[in-house]
Amino acid sequence: MQPQLRRVGFGLLVAFLAVFAQLNYVQIFAAEDIASNPSNIRSLLREYSIKRGDIVTADFVTVAQSVSTDGRLRFLRRYPEGDLYGHITGYYSLVFGTDRIERSYNEQLLGESGVFSMQDIQDRFLGSGERGDDVRLTIDSRVQSAARDALGGNTGAVVAMDPQTGAVRAMWSNPSFDPNPLASHRPPRIREAWERLNDQTPNPLQHIAAARGFPPGSTFKVVTAAAALESGRFDPQSTFDDPVSFTPPQTSSTISNFSGGTCAGGGQITLADALRVSCNTTFAQLGQEVSEPMVDVTNGMGFNRRIPFDVATEASTFVRADEDNLPRRSLAAIGQGDVVTTPLQMALVASSIANGGETPRPRLVEEVIDASGGIVARPAEETIGRAMSESTADTLTQLMVAVVESGTGANAQIPGLDIAGKTGTAQSVEGAAPHAWFIAFAPAQNPRIAVAVFVQNGGSFGAEATGGTVAAPMARQVIEADRQAREW
Repeated sequence: MQPQLRRVGFGLLVAFLAVFAQLNYVQIFAAEDIASNPSNIRSLLREYSIKRGDIVTADFVTVAQSVSTDGRLRFLRRYPEGDLYGHITGYYSLVFGTDRIERSYNEQLLGESGVFSMQDIQDRFLGSGERGDDVRLTIDSRVQSAARDALGGNTGAVVAMDPQTGAVRAMWSNPSFDPNPLASHRPPRIREAWERLNDQTPNPLQHIAAARGFPPGSTFKVVTAAAALESGRFDPQSTFDDPVSFTPPQTSSTISNFSGGTCAGGGQITLADALRVSCNTTFAQLGQEVSEPMVDVTNGMGFNRRIPFDVATEASTFVRADEDNLPRRSLAAIGQGDVVTTPLQMALVASSIANGGETPRPRLVEEVIDASGGIVARPAEETIGRAMSESTADTLTQLMVAVVESGTGANAQIPGLDIAGKTGTAQSVEGAAPHAWFIAFAPAQNPRIAVAVFVQNGGSFGAEATGGTVAAPMARQVIEADRQAREW
């Protein structure tokens, strides 16, 4: 009898220890995982019981807000401006989670950033509910609308930013998407909307402005010119041969000018004039001479790494060709070959020159504001690198002013305002129309705004597109909008 009792007692002890261990595991070690599991309805109800903070523009236009419902999920996320800010706010979705500002500032929007205000304490003691913090963007609604209007129905992107602070004033990609259907409380509707977006070509969920790279074409010549000036071997009056075409070493393939002829009637052409008229043969020659300095310039501008930003970015690339692939050096110098950039990156190229050679860190958020109106966080103004000396930036500014005053960028002119700019017409895949680019900043001597415009495959202009005819007038519209909004 006693052996049987011992076996029963031992069995009960093992069972008790197993239950004890499981309870401790659930309550201590696995508690966080269980609470954060999407299938845990209590966690979901808890999160949706919080009035998520608003997202507002710099001029206090509400672009994301939570409204009360009669359902089990107490608050519904709404986006009053529809697709105008879709690529900035992202979405807050029952099925697909969060994206962009909704993701990067999720804790603040839920009021879980760890910063407590008197309003938070009052709400908890008086039982008035919980509310997240508001996020105020750097985006100005007037400049954002101008960017959308300027690009029109063309596929592409516009990025405008303050080159001194890194504050992004507008960031528009077309096509865009309306986050409202993804924020529904009905999963079938959410999935239907998601599938509908993903079935479109191009996909509206792809963020052209910051997360897709393209050849920059002749806008990249300002980078090559910066490397030439930084090398100490060239200045604006340095002269180069002006042939109809240039044949790089190690190949029989030639690089021709856009016109098919010479750039200055043959003979010689200065670096200043070569940039003004966007001479391919000059910069193809220069690419063989300044390949090494271009590494330092591009690294200082943020190439070859993901730009630190409030939404996801794709790294822009510049890879120095080795001694066995010299033709690639000439192609890179004119923004073709292995060079790939995002519109955001090209806005940083313009900003670096405008900011005396230092590249500002771009940012989309101006401040985080609690329910009582107090500022609980304000992202610092930072730089991500120095691309060139201040003297090189000053010289390059003058060269870019000439591009707009009497060169390929004349369509960007605004009476009474000095604008520094550079056009670009980039070859894409064989048989496709070229991409149209324009980068600029203004006023040239005291820059307040830097702009990059990208029109994929020339938009409605197709094969006839150039950066000067298509993208430059769009940049002018955005510059004018920012000038009016801030009265500079």
